[in-house]
Amino acid sequence: MRVSLTIIFIFLALALYLGIRARKGKQMNLEQWTVGGRGFGTLFAFLLIAGEVYTTFTFLGGSGWAYSKGAAAYYVPTYIFLAYVLSYLYAPKIWKYSKENDIISHPDFFAKKYNSRPLGLLVAVVGSIALVPYIVIQLKGLGIIVSEASYGAISPVAASCLGAIVVAIYVMVSGIHGSAWTAVIKDFMILAVVVFIGIYIPVHYFGGVHSVFKAVQTVKPDLLTLPDKGLSYSWFISTVLLNTIGFYLFPHSFMVILTAKSEKTIRKNAITLPLYTLLLLFIFFIGFSAFVKIPGLKGASGDLALLKLSMQTFSPWVIGLIGGAGVLTALVPTSVMLMSGSAGLTQNLYRLVVPSATEKQLSIVSKFLIIVLSAIALYLTITGGEALAMLNIISYGLIIQLAPALFFSLKKNNFVNKYGALAGIITGELVALYLSIANVTMGTLLPNAPQWFKDINGGFIALMLNVIIMSVVSLITKKMTVEMEELHEVKNSSY
Repeated sequence: MRVSLTIIFIFLALALYLGIRARKGKQMNLEQWTVGGRGFGTLFAFLLIAGEVYTTFTFLGGSGWAYSKGAAAYYVPTYIFLAYVLSYLYAPKIWKYSKENDIISHPDFFAKKYNSRPLGLLVAVVGSIALVPYIVIQLKGLGIIVSEASYGAISPVAASCLGAIVVAIYVMVSGIHGSAWTAVIKDFMILAVVVFIGIYIPVHYFGGVHSVFKAVQTVKPDLLTLPDKGLSYSWFISTVLLNTIGFYLFPHSFMVILTAKSEKTIRKNAITLPLYTLLLLFIFFIGFSAFVKIPGLKGASGDLALLKLSMQTFSPWVIGLIGGAGVLTALVPTSVMLMSGSAGLTQNLYRLVVPSATEKQLSIVSKFLIIVLSAIALYLTITGGEALAMLNIISYGLIIQLAPALFFSLKKNNFVNKYGALAGIITGELVALYLSIANVTMGTLLPNAPQWFKDINGGFIALMLNVIIMSVVSLITKKMTVEMEELHEVKNSSY
C-alpha cells in the first residue's frame, strides 16, 4: 500500500518542481504570467485546452455516468466535439482582437468590446462565481483519488489541502507557464493510463470491448439506450447545444485561447483536439465494465467505479500510477481556473477601484487573489454540502448567459450596445438563479406539453429571455441616443 502512496507523492512533487521551474528565464510581467506572452505554439496550446477536458470530473464522473446513467454519458464527448468546431470559427477572432487591444482576461474582452467597465465587472463576478464550484470539484476529486489509491493511508481532506497548496504555489510563481509544463506530463500520463486500463479491463474480464456491451445488454439492456423520459433524446440534444455554446465561455477556457502564438495555432488545435477527446470512450468502457463486475454502487458512489474496479484488478504500484495521473488531472485545470479568476477580478475590480495601479501592484493583487480563491474553494471542499451542490447546478446556467453578448460582439455590424448587453446578462442570470433554486423545468411550466418538450434543458428559458431583453433594450437605447444627438445638434446650430 505504501508503494501506491509513494508513487502518488512522486507525481505531486514532480508537478510542483515543473511548475516552479517553468518560470526560469522569463520576465514575469502580468501578460507573461496570465497568457504566456501570447507565445504558446500548437503543442502547449493543445495541452492546455486538453487539460480542460481531462479533469477529475472526467476521470471519475465519466466512468461514473457510464456506470449509473449509461448512454446519457455520451453527451460529454458530443458537446466537446461540437465546441471545437465552433472554436474553429470564432476563437481566432477573439485571439486577434485580444492581441490588438492587449486583452489578457475574459472580462477585459467584454469591457473593451462594449466600452463598459461595469460590464467588465459584471462578467468578472459572474465568471468567478461560476468557477468556484469547478475548482471545488477538482479538489474534491483529487482528495477522493489520493485517498482511494493510497488504500486509505491519507484522508480526502488532507489530500485536497496538499493539492491546493501545491497548485497555489506554482501558479503564483510561474503563472500559465507552470500550468503548461505540468500539462506535458499530465497528458502523457492520462494517455497511457486511460488507454491501458480502458483496453486491459475489458479484455481481462470479458475478452474484448464488444463483449462488455453484450454483458451490459444481458444485465440491463436499457442502460445502453436513452430513455423515453428524463434523460431522453430531447434532453440530450438540448444539453449538448447549451454545453457547446458555453464551453469556451468559462474564464479558464477563454484564457487558454489568448495564450496561442497565432490564429493558425488555434485552428490546428480545433482540428486535432476531437481525436484526443475520443479517449473518453476508454473511460466509458471502464464504467460499463464496472457496472457488470461490481454492481450495487449507488448515487455518488458510482463515481468510484473506475478506482474500485482498478483496485480489484491491479497491484498497488499500478494503482499508484493511476492515482498519480488522477492527481495531475486536478492540478492542471485548477491552476488555470485560479489564474483566470484572479486576472479577471484584478483587471476589472481592483483596477476600477484603483485606476492608477502600477503593473507591480496588479501582479501582487493577482497573486493575493490566488490565495483568496484557493482558500474559498478549499473551505467549500471541506464543508460544502447542499449549498455547494446547488451552486454547481447553477454555475453552467450562469456562465451561458454571457454567450449572446459575446457572439453578437464578433459580428461586423453589431446592433447590441452596452446597455442591452448588461440588461440581457442580468436578466438571464436572475432567471437562471430562479429556475435552479425553485427547480423549475419545462415540464413545470407546461405540464400538459409532450414529454419530449418537457425534457428540454431548462437553461434555454433564461437564454431566450436574455436575447429578447438584450435586443429590445439595445434598440430602444440606440434610438434614444440618436434622438438625443439630433437634439444636441439642433441646439448647437441655433447658437
